[in-house]
Amino acid sequence: MSNSMDDVARDSQLLFVIGSNTTEQHPVFGAKLRQAVLRGAKLIVADPRRIDITDYATLHLRQRPGTDIALLNGLMHIILQNNWQDQAFIEARTEGFDEFRATVEQYPPEKTSQITGIPLEKLYQAAEMMGTLKPMAVMWAMGITQHIVGVRNVMTLANLQMLLGNMGKSGGGVNPLRGQNNVQGACDMGGLPNVYSAYQAVTNPEVVARFQAAWGHAPAPKVGLTVTEMMPGLLDGRSRALYILAEDPLMSDPDSGHIRHCMEAAEFIVLQEIFPTETSRYADVLLPGVTFAEKRGTITNTERRVQIVRRAISERGQARQDWQITAEIAQRMLALRPALPHGPLAGWDYSSPEDIMREINALTPSYAGISYERLERGERLQWPVPNMDHPGTPILHTKQFARGLGKFMPIDHIPPAERPDDEYPFIMNTGRVLYHWHGGEMTRRASSLMALYDQALIEVSPWDADKLGLAADQRVRVESRRGAIEARAWITDRVPPGMVYANFHFPEANANELTHASLDPVAKIPEFKITAVKVSLA
Repeated sequence: MSNSMDDVARDSQLLFVIGSNTTEQHPVFGAKLRQAVLRGAKLIVADPRRIDITDYATLHLRQRPGTDIALLNGLMHIILQNNWQDQAFIEARTEGFDEFRATVEQYPPEKTSQITGIPLEKLYQAAEMMGTLKPMAVMWAMGITQHIVGVRNVMTLANLQMLLGNMGKSGGGVNPLRGQNNVQGACDMGGLPNVYSAYQAVTNPEVVARFQAAWGHAPAPKVGLTVTEMMPGLLDGRSRALYILAEDPLMSDPDSGHIRHCMEAAEFIVLQEIFPTETSRYADVLLPGVTFAEKRGTITNTERRVQIVRRAISERGQARQDWQITAEIAQRMLALRPALPHGPLAGWDYSSPEDIMREINALTPSYAGISYERLERGERLQWPVPNMDHPGTPILHTKQFARGLGKFMPIDHIPPAERPDDEYPFIMNTGRVLYHWHGGEMTRRASSLMALYDQALIEVSPWDADKLGLAADQRVRVESRRGAIEARAWITDRVPPGMVYANFHFPEANANELTHASLDPVAKIPEFKITAVKVSLA
């Protein structure tokens, strides 16, 4: 997030939620957004489903799946038509406006309505709210990113906020909501194939030299593979072995049948986990990690705030801290290569998470001023924190963008990779439900949660149920070009006609048996949110 949850909830005059089921998937922040509405902020929700937070919305835009860019361009067209843009901000802080404007002018309201399915009056109402209620904060999640145009969707949201001058202001900003509690921290620490920690490019010679001086050795300066490239790489030799830490690809990756085929081809798989997951049957070695309650360390949450994790109970059985397992494996590998050059930080001989944080301070500019001592004192530190005297940065881009001027990007609508046809006439959307999390390895072991939601449900609209002859609680078969699942139907107007919604929490009816691995060309994220399916009585 460019902003903080508190300033969004306190100072926003308008909240725009798109591609985020906030109250179910980020319930703490979802509660803050509800409180903001109760204090007087207005709320626009753009989502094909009637999710719970729409009960608090002034306006619900039910766009067709995969039409977010057309929707946003159409709204910006109306904003420009009425001179609601922040021209002073555009001239002082941005570049590329004319080319961007020429693209947006190709999305008049009538065309936008035709593409998105949103009535004209709602487009005009939304654009007027955005143009006149400032600051506006934009929130999104995987409903925006899990598309073949995920990166382009995000760029278009940035265009919107620059157009309106909502960047660098309390109550404004671009605010992606991270999918899990330390996704932000994992990315910050270089858990991506193209960067070291703090998003320092692996291809930058100065960056490589810095890490080589610290470690004595650095990998070749080339971009590695993403998860969605590693898996098919097992079939063509680009990948040969996997070390999987706290991830269950059999449940959470697209096209589960293909994932099984890939994992069968792997020469060696190590799985570091707390439970025997669906993936564990393919593992050659199982390493017992620890649960959240047994961990010490830090996480970085969705608003870039570093928080201490304190251990509540001791490790059980043979389980060990994840960092200890990884460090010992690294030490044993280094022992096999004694001639490898060693820098001052190359030994992997940490004695505590504090030791690791000191290495982070030395090599990660945005974390240089974050220490356990400061966190224990209760300081609220949001990166960048460039030195030990710096108070942190609750709001990004207050004076300039990371690149200097913000660059408007001309972005056109591109249809989804897979669209309904006569054989597969429905669109399936996927996601999580309030009571379960991802592959369900923890939540399906909680009897209280299972009492509330004990099996996979397929959301079907009343109109489609009537057309199918489907009665309440009957089972349906949902089939794509890759597989089929059967589950109980939930007849609900949460989904529009022509769309069904499924989750991936239950192995016996996992929506990812049906999804496809068409990827965003930049981020390599799969298009989980749009799969063409057929639906019939089971």
